[in-house]
Amino acid sequence: MALFCIRIAIIHIFLQLFLTPSDNYGFLRGVTSLGINYGQIGNNLPQPEKVLDLLSSLKLTKARIYDTNPQVLTAFANSNVELIVTVENQMLAVLMDPQQALQWVSNHIKPYFPATRITGIAVGNEVFTDSDTTLLASVVPAIVSIHGALAQLGLDTYIQVSTPNSLAVLAESYPPSAGSFKTEVSGIMSQYLQFLSSTKAPFWINAYPYFAYKDKPDEVPLDYVLFNPNAGMVDPYTKLHYDNMLYAQVDAVLFAIARMGFGGIEVGVSETGWPSKGDADEVGAIVDNAAAYNKNILRRQLKNEGTPLRPNMKLEVYLFALFNEDMKPGPTSERNYGLFQPDCTMVYNVGISALSSPSSTSTASISLTSSATKVKT
Repeated sequence: MALFCIRIAIIHIFLQLFLTPSDNYGFLRGVTSLGINYGQIGNNLPQPEKVLDLLSSLKLTKARIYDTNPQVLTAFANSNVELIVTVENQMLAVLMDPQQALQWVSNHIKPYFPATRITGIAVGNEVFTDSDTTLLASVVPAIVSIHGALAQLGLDTYIQVSTPNSLAVLAESYPPSAGSFKTEVSGIMSQYLQFLSSTKAPFWINAYPYFAYKDKPDEVPLDYVLFNPNAGMVDPYTKLHYDNMLYAQVDAVLFAIARMGFGGIEVGVSETGWPSKGDADEVGAIVDNAAAYNKNILRRQLKNEGTPLRPNMKLEVYLFALFNEDMKPGPTSERNYGLFQPDCTMVYNVGISALSSPSSTSTASISLTSSATKVKT
């Protein structure tokens, strides 16, 4: 009887997620592209103007930065690159105050918009799993205040407000239908989801299948995490088949959101990537794996794929990262997620090297920009 009840509950959540009207999800999109995270924790990185040239040559039209660096915002003006900017975690307590939020938006956003195509503000990063509990109490009020400031300035219809979350915000993630949030964040998570639901902003997740493989290389199939051909897994409750871990992780988040009573919220991947180098204990952190992971994600993006739970909705993905950043703390892998070295040479080729040559017809060259249409199922 208990198992039967679980199955009924899963079916109810499944239908809520799968059958929600498409106008809540934006099934039909215009021209979209794979995004890239442009981190700047390095002492040898190129100037923003050169970075823009690199993005343009690669036909990348979406990027995320981890601050509101005025040099970047100025350099990216009058380009076709859409930017998500970030409010640093240490600012959240201050920006709970609506007047402070208005001043922040007036100083950091309004002077650059619309010449610089700011489309999103990430309020903090991985706040829900940060050890500083005061951040958690600040994040939703700061989000609401910043959104209110945007509305006051007439910018709220152009710029979405959200916050990227670590996958560690989940108490359960396997199988995907068991996805649920940790109980200690459920109260504030409910407030956050209510905000996203009312503003149609996405729930962003930083998802790294690499970590699952690194921690349990004898249990997690490498081909499954790299998007290589493999048998995959079937969720025992939904019977959905997964041939890669990233899509399973995203659907686990969707189920967790549904368990909180929200079915019409988009989930996007704000960060994912694979390090090309690591320490001795960082299993799998090699160039071949990094190239395979990012190349396979690129191919999936060009197919306008959704996850098994939402096959008709293209999954937005921002790769981490554009450059290797030599000043990042932590293990060697942290400084080796980049597709490019600081001198703009490739760390490895994911199939985009020929994009800078308009005459190239190389089959290894894949445009990162595509027209997204409803996927046939």
